[in-house]
Amino acid sequence: MKLNITWKIFIGMTLGIIVGYFIHNHFDLGQFSIKDAASLSPEQVAANEGVKDWSSYLQLLSKIFLRLIQMILGPLVFSILTVGIAKLGDFKVVGRIGLKTLGYFYFATILSLITGLIAVNVMKPGKVMTLDLPNSGTDTGIEAKKMTLENFITHVFPKSIFEALSTNEVLQIVVFSLFFGIALAAIGEKGKSVTKALDAISEVMFKIVGYVMTFAPYAVFGSVAAVISSKGLGVLGGYLYLIICFFATLAFFIIVVLWVICLVMKIDYWKLLKFVKNALFLSFSTASSEASMPLQIEQLKKFGISERIISFVLPLGYSFNLDGSMMYMTFATGFIAQIYGIELTLGQQVTMLLTLLLTSKGIAGVPRASLVVIAGTLTMFGLPQEGISLVLAVDWLLDMGRSATSVAGNAVATAVVAKWEGELDEATS
Repeated sequence: MKLNITWKIFIGMTLGIIVGYFIHNHFDLGQFSIKDAASLSPEQVAANEGVKDWSSYLQLLSKIFLRLIQMILGPLVFSILTVGIAKLGDFKVVGRIGLKTLGYFYFATILSLITGLIAVNVMKPGKVMTLDLPNSGTDTGIEAKKMTLENFITHVFPKSIFEALSTNEVLQIVVFSLFFGIALAAIGEKGKSVTKALDAISEVMFKIVGYVMTFAPYAVFGSVAAVISSKGLGVLGGYLYLIICFFATLAFFIIVVLWVICLVMKIDYWKLLKFVKNALFLSFSTASSEASMPLQIEQLKKFGISERIISFVLPLGYSFNLDGSMMYMTFATGFIAQIYGIELTLGQQVTMLLTLLLTSKGIAGVPRASLVVIAGTLTMFGLPQEGISLVLAVDWLLDMGRSATSVAGNAVATAVVAKWEGELDEATS
């Protein structure tokens, strides 16, 4: 029996947990705490270095896969979006779709921020759990970053398309593609040969996607094994309630909130999820929403959404519509305030929500973007910035959940815009 990619990824993930657990216990890291690193014996230091080596080797599998995805992401987004815009042929149509897309993104962002805020206030993980507070001034390795209007605008507009392609700045690639596609449509007959060539390039890119995806199960194995070998499963015990609360919040958003949106729009949500399940699982196991983007494009086309809508909405979604990350920002900030015994008033929480609504849109391309924004939010509301270290131990696991949630959110966003434009096949409604 030939296994599909979902089963292969599941097997890779399971084997990764087993191998990672074996390596972690083989070096007996559970016998000492990293807090005592200065007083470790030579044997313990050797064990720690041994795990780091194994983790590094295993992580190579994941790094190779992600680099292959990054290799095709820029050319794929540029080619399909440019062709989609050129085929639209009307700047007014592009503007209309763009306004609808951004309007939905802000609507979904508000919903996800509110969901995270309500969940943390209802389940109160910071009050239920008992954790040792970090020392004042503890270095978290996360630098609070204040997004200004100037920073946001200069990040959006590329100074070189080649630089944007080489660094996979998706938002900048989208902006250039918009200009390029509109210009191709404007020159009429002369531009058709270029459009046809880019169409062929996109087909080549999708073919390469098929080759790259055969490596996905190995990447999942390496990624999971590397994390478990270095962190161990024991770290989950102390954070179990936080993990349950956050994943319950993500599940509520996926199962209830997104379903209600599709119900109102008369979109078959469960059929949509069936088509993108492989993309969800891949993003979850690699903790990267971008890793599944090429696969998701293919699956949304099979679902019945036109390529011009997918090529326009989905790349923008990976910069402006990260529902899982939005929920995490309000949830984690509330959790840190609770564990320090600091009560945020309703006014402060509403202000935080509105602030995140604006600042979160400028984080595309920022490494560890969610944590960076959370650090900035903590500073803004007078919360101890070192408190972010309380979530760092399990951030890798929480990131898996929020990456998959963002993929589901973008699938719904694409379907909604397609429905508004009358470009979603009736069979999917």
